[in-house]
Amino acid sequence: MKHKAQDAARLSVAPMMDWTDRHCRYLHRLLSGRALLYTEMVTAPALVRGGALHLLAFSPEEHPVALQLGGSDPEELAQAARLGAEAGYDEINLNCGCPSDRVQSGTFGAVLMKHPGLVAECVSAMRAAVDVEVTVKCRIGVDDQDPETVLPVFLEQITGAGCQRVIIHARKAWLQGLSPKENRDIPPLDYDLVHRMKARFPELHISINGGIDTLAAARAHLEAGLDGVMIGRAAYHQPADILCQVDPLIYGTGEASDPVTVARAMLPYIEAHLAAGGRLHQVARHMLGLFAGRPGARGWRRMLSEGAVRPGAGPELVEAALEQVTG
Repeated sequence: MKHKAQDAARLSVAPMMDWTDRHCRYLHRLLSGRALLYTEMVTAPALVRGGALHLLAFSPEEHPVALQLGGSDPEELAQAARLGAEAGYDEINLNCGCPSDRVQSGTFGAVLMKHPGLVAECVSAMRAAVDVEVTVKCRIGVDDQDPETVLPVFLEQITGAGCQRVIIHARKAWLQGLSPKENRDIPPLDYDLVHRMKARFPELHISINGGIDTLAAARAHLEAGLDGVMIGRAAYHQPADILCQVDPLIYGTGEASDPVTVARAMLPYIEAHLAAGGRLHQVARHMLGLFAGRPGARGWRRMLSEGAVRPGAGPELVEAALEQVTG
């Protein structure tokens, strides 16, 4: 069943470069029928100037699924959003939070926190181009900005442009002096500020992101009044801990999924991927954490990580690795 992205946004899996590709999302969808899934960031220039439409490919089973775009040119973002909507995405998200050098040089990502008027223009252009919802993912500020001052102004600008849903990573980004990895850990989290923004903008659908690594923590934010929670690394590295329980605990529907059942359900997908010329490791790398913290997890991980890169590796390797956890 295809759920509206806004309904699904009660819990979402963050867009993560090199991680949340289509194979990862297919796995995550088997673990949860309800959570909102995001693509890796796709740059608008790659789609519009580069014609890299293969970056938009996804499986229909992934719905509800959102496309995250990077860019800063309103017209180019509008064209990219249109391509995303035509490809069937349920939501188009504008990245205003990524701190990488590559992103800064293109004047997009977290540096856009310094240009709320431009972000508003981008949102307006994208909304005019598509019928699906246009959302924004941002930080609480960058560099020496005072988040208490700049974040409300940023939110006022984008809501004025018609954005009704925003995901706030509750950390600043330091564009000078910290690597992208360090920017995920070192700047302190300010969850209280995000909650205050919800009180200040009650009509705005606000999801919180950053450092949330359990469903209990996610539920606490929801119960305190936020509309959604976005989880990144924990959902990737311990997918069973987060995504197996999401449907009953966060959405109040369905039953917990079972990672063994899900691993077996991946086998037809893997066979189709191999038949299309793919390699096992392209899919299996996302399955390494499936049994994190459970008996046999180390053996499962070792067999998959070592065996999946070998020429000719196929579904039988996954079935053999499963014996490590089902014993």
